[in-house]
Amino acid sequence: MAKIIIYNPSTNRMEVYYRGLTERMPYANNMTVREFRGSSKSDILWTDKRLMDSWNILRSKYGSPIKIGYAFKRIGEGGHTGMSQHYAGLALDMGQNLSAYQRDNLRNLASSLGIFTYIEPKVLTPTWVHVDKRFGTPACSRGGYPLVKKGSSGVYVAILQDALNTLGHNAGTIDGVFGTGTMNAVIRFQKANGLSADGIVGCSTWERLTSKASGAGI
Repeated sequence: MAKIIIYNPSTNRMEVYYRGLTERMPYANNMTVREFRGSSKSDILWTDKRLMDSWNILRSKYGSPIKIGYAFKRIGEGGHTGMSQHYAGLALDMGQNLSAYQRDNLRNLASSLGIFTYIEPKVLTPTWVHVDKRFGTPACSRGGYPLVKKGSSGVYVAILQDALNTLGHNAGTIDGVFGTGTMNAVIRFQKANGLSADGIVGCSTWERLTSKASGAGI
């Protein structure tokens, strides 16, 4: 049984569901919890309803099953570089079982629909199709996660809480809501790492936090 936290932009709330691995992901058609969890071993997952909505459109337009090889990953599990959207639960790596021609069709369809924020070029992922639904203006000029602070909510706050907990800076239960407990944990991390201790997670804090937490274990 997995605990699934989904940000719903219509209500600006984090919704919580409990589903078995063979059950359907909330808001998603033709995607099981196991498919979304991918290679992760975590029993808590998070994503955004807008990714599920985009997946539904892509799957409907494609008209055939689409294998999802990798999707969600906890930052402590590693496996991705930098501020990966997989850690945010916003990325899908698909079509590993398709022919090169079929993958080209899937990639072109995803691009033509205009429903994903980013589609990885074929030269970078020739044996699968990567799409993601990232949100916000990156805190760093070169890309990555957006600035979050007290009052923020969503999947990027969930990553923040997960990374802080992984490194021993107790942010409490992962709920995707940036409250006082999360802010205090951020300040403790900032002080321990020679950063400006303002409780705001901008470029420098994200870079230091993700570099330390990635692959550090859960």
